[in-house]
Amino acid sequence: MSDKFIDDLETLIRARYPIIYIVSPEETRVQQLLSRIAESRQKNLLEWSCTTGIVPSGSPIQLQKVRNSPSREPLAALDQIVEQVEPAIFLLKDFHPFLSKGNHAVIRKLKEIALHLKNSFKSIVLISPVLEVPIELEKEITVLNLPFPDMQDFSALLDRIVDEVRRFKQISISLEEDGRQRLLQAARGLTLGEAENVFARILVKKERLSGEDVSDVLEEKQQIVRKNGLLEYFEASQDFSCVGGLSNLKEWLQKRSLAFSGEAQEFGLTAPRGVLLIGVQGCGKSLCAKAVSSLWQVPLLRFDVGRMFGSFVGSSEENIRRAIGVAESVAPAILWVDEIDKAFAGSQSHGDSGTSARVLGTFLTWLSEKTAPVFVVATANDISSLPPELLRKGRLDEIFFVDLPNDQERREIFAIHLALKGRDYTSFAIDDFADAAEGFSGGEIAEVINSALYDAFYESQALNNDHILQAIRSTVPLSRTMEEHLTRLRAWAEGRARPASA
Repeated sequence: MSDKFIDDLETLIRARYPIIYIVSPEETRVQQLLSRIAESRQKNLLEWSCTTGIVPSGSPIQLQKVRNSPSREPLAALDQIVEQVEPAIFLLKDFHPFLSKGNHAVIRKLKEIALHLKNSFKSIVLISPVLEVPIELEKEITVLNLPFPDMQDFSALLDRIVDEVRRFKQISISLEEDGRQRLLQAARGLTLGEAENVFARILVKKERLSGEDVSDVLEEKQQIVRKNGLLEYFEASQDFSCVGGLSNLKEWLQKRSLAFSGEAQEFGLTAPRGVLLIGVQGCGKSLCAKAVSSLWQVPLLRFDVGRMFGSFVGSSEENIRRAIGVAESVAPAILWVDEIDKAFAGSQSHGDSGTSARVLGTFLTWLSEKTAPVFVVATANDISSLPPELLRKGRLDEIFFVDLPNDQERREIFAIHLALKGRDYTSFAIDDFADAAEGFSGGEIAEVINSALYDAFYESQALNNDHILQAIRSTVPLSRTMEEHLTRLRAWAEGRARPASA
């Protein structure tokens, strides 16, 4: 756990801050931390929930006799806190529903208690996964955000689990330093409880634990994303072997594949911020977003701006903040914003009462200030619709221009798609295909292979060169129908964007 958070919390308690609000779903971690602080400051630690009332911290749930029924009501619990004479820390769990509008008596009582606690050796610590601070208590409550567990926390958890299962001979533990680091790195963004659950599931399911079990940890992160509903989780089913050409972009991403590791941080590297891919439709921009997830072995989250817009005033901004929070909670991760030019096109006008502009502003502010290792991959086809603020350096690391594939890249793409269809590409006239398909995008080449397969199947023949050449001749590529747009796009990218291909 962050030493700064521990020091800040202990300092607030020693300074007699009356009410401390910790935003976190990890009650156990907070309880353990407060237990250490209470012991060092010679104070009692008591906890409250609406089901148990005020009881000594750590009391087993089976011991019904320690339950304090009268203090289950929040007003009665606050009265008991006032009556307590000995120095104590009171941990109130999920107290936020009683701080919402309509609970005037509870809010007023808490404000009166705050004045009393400033002259005592007692402190109230509220813990909740959401922040709910009524305006009446804004001056009395101090808010802290519990940071997610760091690598040391996960390392200590893993050591404890390994020690516990060593006595079971049927379980194999194979954790060399490299595999251990990959497993701990994948667990970043989980709570300690979630990490313990997924490690236990791996041990039960596979009777082993190794660095090869990263995918199981990523499945746990997938559950977090699904429960939220604002982001879409993509399986990393494609890698850069499915991407033809784009050597500059591949090299740039490869060099940053280890940037989330502890060694990179010790070396002085900061986590990469993101990349903007601009270019012609069907040239592999979205495919690269999926491939980099496989290369880096981190979750890929698709950010659909359409899901962000709600019908109530302010709900759209709240949705985007929640989506960003989910992405940061499973970090390191890749946030894929597909066709960002269309997503924020409304920000240039006022047809939606400025909602799009406010959503864009929230997103751009996060891009500038984010510290969580969330790598943004944004794709765009139309530079005229791009918000100028997005192109400023500092929000994203680099802008790449993805042009139509050259002759050599077309050969690679034909070979890749023939292999994906179960054909031996060496038995086909790849060079002839590449020459005939000049001006074709990667997506159009994939469709050529698909169309040729339809023709061959209809004729009850094996796929041959003539089928593919005929499919090429019957296809009108987008580079011809939108030649003016492509010329304008290339002119804009000259000197403004880095070419994705050598």
